Amino acid sequence: MTEEPERPVRPRTQGRVLFLVIFAAGIGGTFQFGYNLSIINAPTLHIQKFTNETWQARTGKPLPDHMVLLLWSLIVSLFPMGGLFGALLAGPMAIKLGRKKSLLVNNIFVVAATLLFGFSHKAGSFEMIMLGRLLMGVSAGVSMNVQPMYLGESAPSELRGAVAMTSAIFTALGIVMGQVVGLRELMGGPQVWSLLLASCLVPGVLQLVSLPLLPESPRYLLIDCGDTEACLAALQLLRGTQDVAEEMEEMEEERAACQGRQARRPWELFQDRGLRRQMTSLVMLGSAMELCGNDSVYAYASSVFREAGVPEEKIQYAIIGTGSCELFATFVSCVVIERVGRKVLLVGGYSLMTCWASIFTAALCLKSSFPWMPYLAMSCVFAFILSFGIGPAGVTGILATELFEQTARPAAYMESLSHFLFVPFLCVCVCGAIYAGLFLPETKGKTFLEISEELHRLSLPMRAQGPTRSSREVIQSTEL
Repeated sequence: MTEEPERPVRPRTQGRVLFLVIFAAGIGGTFQFGYNLSIINAPTLHIQKFTNETWQARTGKPLPDHMVLLLWSLIVSLFPMGGLFGALLAGPMAIKLGRKKSLLVNNIFVVAATLLFGFSHKAGSFEMIMLGRLLMGVSAGVSMNVQPMYLGESAPSELRGAVAMTSAIFTALGIVMGQVVGLRELMGGPQVWSLLLASCLVPGVLQLVSLPLLPESPRYLLIDCGDTEACLAALQLLRGTQDVAEEMEEMEEERAACQGRQARRPWELFQDRGLRRQMTSLVMLGSAMELCGNDSVYAYASSVFREAGVPEEKIQYAIIGTGSCELFATFVSCVVIERVGRKVLLVGGYSLMTCWASIFTAALCLKSSFPWMPYLAMSCVFAFILSFGIGPAGVTGILATELFEQTARPAAYMESLSHFLFVPFLCVCVCGAIYAGLFLPETKGKTFLEISEELHRLSLPMRAQGPTRSSREVIQSTEL
């Protein structure tokens, strides 16, 4: 009995499967981060009132205003604190479970947080809200590190930047959706705030339904697990063709270069002279993104709109416009990143942010002298957010994927001024633009091994004629 010839995978499958991978990873990944970052703003007064009423029911005395503010600050700040724990978990999870399974297991935190949010009002416990926010932060920390790793390792080299950039698009989309759902006309009212917080279950369920049907990262399967057959099957499904010999050969070269190399731990990345440029780039540009002032622009936007004369009841719609600006900018950046490269977007983004921050500072200082200055300040808010979305928002997130080879990549992922509020942020933007322009190599269209070799030559110029990296003593693992 003759065997039936294997049917070739149709080329059009590539776009469909890759799109599904992007959607499934993003909807339960960085979308959750953006969504939970923004939905907490709408029920602020309702949660503060609930906290005060709960305390009064327990003790018979209301909380002082400063204590209400303190507890609210804890609720808000526990989200980024959980993100720190999640980032520390991301590396070990990505290695032990794989990229895809890590994203799936990560939804345990989402389900637990949803239950805490949903029953907090009936239980009369604001502590459940705190714990839920902490767990959602852990989930966000894991997904923000594993998702770009999974997408960057699954995408073809010519689309790697654009595919990894979708992590920023889903973050911006989550921010906008959180702003929309939090409108008073929808779920921003006093009766449904607990359901608003618990609505994060929806994207989690969508990921749990869709992601199991999609392949694991081919690079993880080959280099970490040594499973050539599973890698080949995943690669053929992602590319939509049986002819993946060239890409398999490139991954085999990287596997050979990594074979026997000792697993990298976070502190070892700083000790390895060959990785110092990568670590410096990651720390500098990551710090620049966090300190450039974009989050403060969002926080300051309401008062700017109010001073510009926007009616109080319309400010919530203007706030949605700020999130939409970032979403639009990250989408444009995703489209052009493979044409113009990473450095151009980073330098251009930070340079534009420097310009708008300067104008914004001047407008705040002169707002009492010229009646049109508040309008100029409002325009700068939108322009600043657009500039942030063009480069720093998305490009920074894919650096750890491209600058580090397989053995070091998981470890690398763990890592009042009144009118002059934006002066320090302006300086950070200048430093970010200069560093990206002078010291960051271009990674567009290059394989991971080529990027690694180029960085090695830059970091160790005196040894450029010496033995190649593949001759180093290593073990086959990317254990954190």
